[in-house]
Amino acid sequence: MRALEGLIVIDLTRVLAGPYCTMLLGDLGADVIKIEGPGGSDETRTWGPPFKGDQSAYYLTANRNKRALTLNLKDPEARDILREMVRTADVLIQNFKTGSMEKWGLSYEDLSQLNPGLVYCSISGFGQYGPYSELPGYDYIVQAMGGMMSITGSEQSGPMKVGVAIADLATGMYCTIAILAALRERESSGKGQHLDISLLDSQISLLANVASNYLVSGQIPKRYGNEHPNIVPYQTFATRDGEMVVTVGNDRQFQKLCQLIGLPQLAENPDFQTNSARVANRERLIEILQAEFNRQTSQEWLKQLTSAGIPAGPINNMQDLFNDPHVTARDMKVEIPHPTVGSVTLVGSPLKLSRTPVEIRRHPPLPGEHADEILREYGFTEEQIRDWRARGII
Repeated sequence: MRALEGLIVIDLTRVLAGPYCTMLLGDLGADVIKIEGPGGSDETRTWGPPFKGDQSAYYLTANRNKRALTLNLKDPEARDILREMVRTADVLIQNFKTGSMEKWGLSYEDLSQLNPGLVYCSISGFGQYGPYSELPGYDYIVQAMGGMMSITGSEQSGPMKVGVAIADLATGMYCTIAILAALRERESSGKGQHLDISLLDSQISLLANVASNYLVSGQIPKRYGNEHPNIVPYQTFATRDGEMVVTVGNDRQFQKLCQLIGLPQLAENPDFQTNSARVANRERLIEILQAEFNRQTSQEWLKQLTSAGIPAGPINNMQDLFNDPHVTARDMKVEIPHPTVGSVTLVGSPLKLSRTPVEIRRHPPLPGEHADEILREYGFTEEQIRDWRARGII
């Protein structure tokens, strides 16, 4: 038994935020039906290189554990097929431009009349209401507008984006949380609801303590690069042969660090004795510590720091990461069969459930790969399916 077995999810999303959400639901056992336009309309299918055969690495990122159907939703007959599917669905998730689903008669208000228990999740850049609701939403723009770039990078580098589409990914995770919450509430009310999840809202929520610092102090945060605005020392340090990260989270750990580097007097100095003092005297302290860390290699320091109970870690590239024995032990790299390229290697699931473990049951599907199978399940005949295919409806 899988955690979400029996849950039917209609996935009308593309690119990353929505597909990431539905992949999580699929990983947990839901039956996710990915619907694209005929031929495949998820833009990420063409976003490359790299490709594995005819499959883009980007598309493979977020589309496993789904079945695939194609529908031309500009055609009234295709919309009727979708409405029939909605009658028995638990969740519908869509990220069309705001107003598109209403124009097609597929809004929450329309579809909830067919299925009052439907949980209907709308993803957009800026939400279903507000002055920016009509604007298209792209992760990069949202990172800029949502404050993330203003605090990422250093004063020397200027504003920087995060190395992955963090607003998209956070939105996908928040959608998953909201869907599961709405399904839980439905158990008592019997009613579904409309979920309005935006990239901008999600991005703002990720500002966390930095946003709180501003709201409490009124001071616009600076860019600290690889340093921390509230904790010192908590950053990268150069070593004799590279760089490493050291994260001293409390005064006790700082005392241990001072003993380890042979400067126990630093921990007695009023300028460095408490975290608040270290933050106030950041530049002086970092200069002293950096001079010490330059004396040995990263590996030598990491061994000593870890043994002393001082949090520290290497700065891994992707090769380092996926060759790490701990990453291997945690099944964070998996290989699954694929019908056109033999096999594909994917990032594993971070969700570790003891009784209902995640299973990767299906490869990221080809466009419309399961169309006949799905449509037959909904009672449509072989003749109807052939006719729709001939006319470009599926």
